[in-house]
Amino acid sequence: MTMDNSPWHVYLLECADGTLYCGITKDMQRRLAQHNGLLPGGARYTSGRRPVRLLGSMACKNRSEAVKIELRVKCRSRDQKLAFMLGALERI
Repeated sequence: MTMDNSPWHVYLLECADGTLYCGITKDMQRRLAQHNGLLPGGARYTSGRRPVRLLGSMACKNRSEAVKIELRVKCRSRDQKLAFMLGALERI
């Protein structure tokens, strides 16, 4: 059994309609390809709002931390989400 030491990432996407989508992953390139329909998978939310583009991501030490940050980002306003993911705020 091999250990996957890849960090978890919280990421923020901008959809073609201007809305934002926040999620977590261990493989940002694969997940972005899924959201854009290039690979199977991806969120139902982004499937009708393609193409999407990555606005920012942050590495987390584990899945638990990534989920907690994702939930904090999701309950914020659009401007707060952008500021946080672009590094203007320390933590939400």
